[in-house]
Amino acid sequence: MMSRRGLLTSLSAGLASAVAAPAIAATAPAAAPGTNRRNFPNVSLVTHENRTVKFYDDLVKGKIVLFNFFYTRCEGVCIPATANLRKVQNMLGDRVGRDIFMYSISLKPEEDQPRDLKDYREAYDISAPGWTFLTGPKQHCELLRRRLGFADVDPERDRDVTQHSGLVVFGNEPLDSWTACPALANPIEIVKAVSWVDWR
Repeated sequence: MMSRRGLLTSLSAGLASAVAAPAIAATAPAAAPGTNRRNFPNVSLVTHENRTVKFYDDLVKGKIVLFNFFYTRCEGVCIPATANLRKVQNMLGDRVGRDIFMYSISLKPEEDQPRDLKDYREAYDISAPGWTFLTGPKQHCELLRRRLGFADVDPERDRDVTQHSGLVVFGNEPLDSWTACPALANPIEIVKAVSWVDWR
């Protein structure tokens, strides 16, 4: 789990962004075609369907997205977090896979192969499209973990994958509107927070 200081720092930034989100959604111009405002790494990853994808080009560009990190043999926060996000997926309905996309990225990609990710999805009865589980080269997953804001401010704690952050980061890439909340928050509140970065 993230340190108390790290969690409060992340949540403070997230709440500040969330408060501003409606104004951003109303006034921010869409990104020009082909741009990558936040310089998301366009690294290669592999899906639970054993398909190679580019992070920015294939998964993020032009979409509303939710990210979290996990690993299949996790015995801590991953278990309730995945179950909770499954409820979020149900509440969002068929928008997931159409204009909202969920991504769970492995913290132990050297262990989590596509077959493991597929088995993990099946264990949580995740069958609908739109929620993709991802693995890939360790350096790619680690780069994304840091760039997406999942690193702990305490270096020692950050090195211990069993104490990883239980956050979900989400945003609207064309509007460059981003925030975060605990993955264990009430699913209703998570869906409400996603609406802050929505363009409907």
